[in-house]
Amino acid sequence: MTQQVPSTEPELAGVRNFRDVGGLPTVDGRRVRQGVLYRSGHLAYATAEDAAFLASLGLHTIFDFRNAADQKLEGPDVALPGVRNVNLPLSDPADGAEFWKMVRDGDLDQLRAILDDGQGAARMVASYRSIVKERTGEHSRVLHAIAEDSVPALLHCAAGKDRAGVSIAVTLLAVGVERDAIVADYLESNAKHRRYKVRRSGSAETAYTPEVMELLSPLFDARAEYLSAAFDSIEETWGGVDAYLERGLRLTPQTRERLRARLID
Repeated sequence: MTQQVPSTEPELAGVRNFRDVGGLPTVDGRRVRQGVLYRSGHLAYATAEDAAFLASLGLHTIFDFRNAADQKLEGPDVALPGVRNVNLPLSDPADGAEFWKMVRDGDLDQLRAILDDGQGAARMVASYRSIVKERTGEHSRVLHAIAEDSVPALLHCAAGKDRAGVSIAVTLLAVGVERDAIVADYLESNAKHRRYKVRRSGSAETAYTPEVMELLSPLFDARAEYLSAAFDSIEETWGGVDAYLERGLRLTPQTRERLRARLID
């Protein structure tokens, strides 16, 4: 554990992008409660010390948004005693499998063909839009579970940035967190000690050249434009957040109130 991180944040050797979402401000002047909602990358590489820390949080449920291809690549999460694990893929197991194989194994010309000229960023924008529009059932399930009894909860995907990022954003919207605060929390995934470690085939001299890393950067950056695309899809599809929560996610006013009671001080 050699990475230098803020003293308020745990140093986890094998888990990237872990943080407590507590403290974020709501539009009515309240704050998200500490110790009830966490986000991170996958837990497959957690060390014994990492697992002991995670177990100390008293987690009720871990929501894993990875698909079968992710789990085959990285492995299952470490088991934590007494914690319920819910695998809720936010992308189809076959979706993009060849694309991500190219990211890991492709040469420079192949990467240019799929990522150059803004293609990488455009792919990310489209992905964020589809997660909001096409995965309403999954997001509804998470929010209903949190409202009922599933806290403290940890939400994660592979990097803890995209699928977990959207799900955390949706959860925070549902309890009235300020939009700017949601974006600021999302952008925290860009911190060096939080970023997903890109694994590519080949030698370091050829697999991680400056041009390769520049081509890959749209895929591994947290960019405000990506989350804005998700918010825009909510506006375009449902006409606003309240309608999205009510019609898209089937949240009643009573359920939203239970959510606020669980998550907001």
